[in-house]
Amino acid sequence: MNLEELRAEIDNIDDNLLQDFAQRMNVVGQIGLEKKSEGLPTLDPAREREKLADIVTKLPPEMEQYGYTLWSMLFEISRSYQSSLNPQPSALRKDIERAIVDTQPLFPPAATVACQGVEGAYSQLACEKLFKHPQVMYFKTFESVFSAIENGFCDYAVLPLENSTAGSVKEIYDLMLSHSSFKIVRSTRLKVDHNLVAKKGTKMSDIKEIFSHPQAISQCAKFLDAMPGVKITACENTAAAAEAVAKSERTDVAAISSYNCVELYGLERLAADIQDRSNNYTRFICISKKLEIYPGADKTSLMLVLPHRPGALYQILGRFYALGMNLIKLESRPLPDREFEFMFYFDLETSVYSDEFIRLVDDLDAICEEFQYLGSYSEVI
Repeated sequence: MNLEELRAEIDNIDDNLLQDFAQRMNVVGQIGLEKKSEGLPTLDPAREREKLADIVTKLPPEMEQYGYTLWSMLFEISRSYQSSLNPQPSALRKDIERAIVDTQPLFPPAATVACQGVEGAYSQLACEKLFKHPQVMYFKTFESVFSAIENGFCDYAVLPLENSTAGSVKEIYDLMLSHSSFKIVRSTRLKVDHNLVAKKGTKMSDIKEIFSHPQAISQCAKFLDAMPGVKITACENTAAAAEAVAKSERTDVAAISSYNCVELYGLERLAADIQDRSNNYTRFICISKKLEIYPGADKTSLMLVLPHRPGALYQILGRFYALGMNLIKLESRPLPDREFEFMFYFDLETSVYSDEFIRLVDDLDAICEEFQYLGSYSEVI
């Protein structure tokens, strides 16, 4: 058979598959209704294992893995379809619907906002991008920023989550595990242009030590590699590094910081745009103690703890795929005191008003061991 004949045969097979698929989903729906009437859960793991084992035995060895993958996805789609036929609003869904109604239509122009670092920090610049008139309160550590929100010292907090060059800020993800009393209400991306700054009169040849935050140091690796013999010292914040240089009695030190710190601390810029990549962006999240969902929210963040078994992550990804949701971020962090078990962080691109979003929210209890809904929000460009 030639290519066209083979394609025609495939089309005929697909037509039959479509009819069988529609018939199967119809029966799936009936099973879902029967389970509901008997008070049974949608997921029956023993039945699925039995079916998958049977399917594998009926396929040639070279097709076993492909068949296993296909039917696993089919089961995920079937459960999603059953849930859509038996909508049972979850407590989380009710909270989200209440937040949509109760949240003001406009993001507040002024608020008390917690940031890590000191004046001139990139978090402050991101804060000023999110709020027109923020009253910024500075804290030494990210832990203190989370505590400020939990204890009601500030209305909001702005935290760096990831950088396009250096990757995720792991400390923030770890703190999310230990602090549950917060919700993400907005995010923004800030173009980060790093500068080498020092006291006025300092020359490049004078520098023996450079201070900055580990993320900034990582983002400027090539520039720093070209300065052999110079000691690189990490500190808690880029602006704090600039402030320390300004207050130091030494004349052989410099800092990597934003240009704002030059005028702020009476320094001089020795080199501009020293980051490895010109398109160097950091994504910041704005968090609040209260769940707030502003109009236009099209991103949702979740933290899920999945069963410690093969295919668990694949199944949740299959659910996202079945619902047509775009996964734009996946991060894993080890769970404290639990060997080789992980928390998975997901950023999903989906409108908070869509039916697919509602179906996912209602199904979260059934598809994972533990979960934390972190919020639905939009991103300020």
